[in-house]
Amino acid sequence: MPEADQEGQRYAPDQPQATPGFYLKGSHQLDWGMKNRLARVFDPASGRTVMLAVDHGYFQGPTTGLERIDLSIVPLLPSCDALFCTRGILRSVIPAQCQKPMVLRASGGPSILRDELSDEQIAMDMDDAVRLNAAGVGIQVFIGGEHETRSVHNMTRLVDAGLRAGVPVMGITAVGKTMVRDAKYFRLACRMIAELGAQYVKTYYVAEGFETVTASCPVPIVMAGGQKLPEIDALTMAYNAVQQGASGVDMGRNIFQSDAPKAMIAAVHAVVHKNTKPREALDLFQTLKREG
Repeated sequence: MPEADQEGQRYAPDQPQATPGFYLKGSHQLDWGMKNRLARVFDPASGRTVMLAVDHGYFQGPTTGLERIDLSIVPLLPSCDALFCTRGILRSVIPAQCQKPMVLRASGGPSILRDELSDEQIAMDMDDAVRLNAAGVGIQVFIGGEHETRSVHNMTRLVDAGLRAGVPVMGITAVGKTMVRDAKYFRLACRMIAELGAQYVKTYYVAEGFETVTASCPVPIVMAGGQKLPEIDALTMAYNAVQQGASGVDMGRNIFQSDAPKAMIAAVHAVVHKNTKPREALDLFQTLKREG
């Protein structure tokens, strides 16, 4: 990777970034409406969120666990802090009386049938996000991908539209099939996304150096759940992420592909909002699973 200068080392993860006047990192100078939308997603008591990600169908189709969102996901709505979905699912399946905040997938293009997934475009107008009363929108950013520049500009155009409308943008670090998933890459990707205006960032957890990813990103980071893991591994990953500076999780398959999704989301909630240790959260999961 060509660099004009060596990457710094003064991350100071033990010194949290100050949050004067508003509890979310890097958000104190945003407009009232945008802060209000962020406060719907991130619990003011803990400063964290358990987002339930169910947007997979925008390029994967009826993913396992999402074949019938009305049956598998709607019953989980009371247990999440926010739902990350597409506008098509929101309009067709999610009950309008639901009071949970909705963050909407705003990018799309290639399907899982294509080898190159970075060829995305903005796939949703910000006016429609406002019309749907969205608490935010999310967009993939393919740092290092074939269509890197386009995806960055997709995000910045969405950020400009969001600033006009008071709608936060979540930039999502999209990792290609051949890219190395390490702290150095995620420091670069998350920092670029924040520097170019996203109000928060969704990224993957790495076991080594994740605290430098969160410390060097001036806006909140939510951890992507990624592939389905055994429950104890998913709970441990979520616990480590928030202990190392993440402001919550945006988890999908590790919840809706669990054999007890309601029990799993309750366990994740305990880890994120109450700092419950992974083994205790697993005990909670198993207890709720038996009762359910």
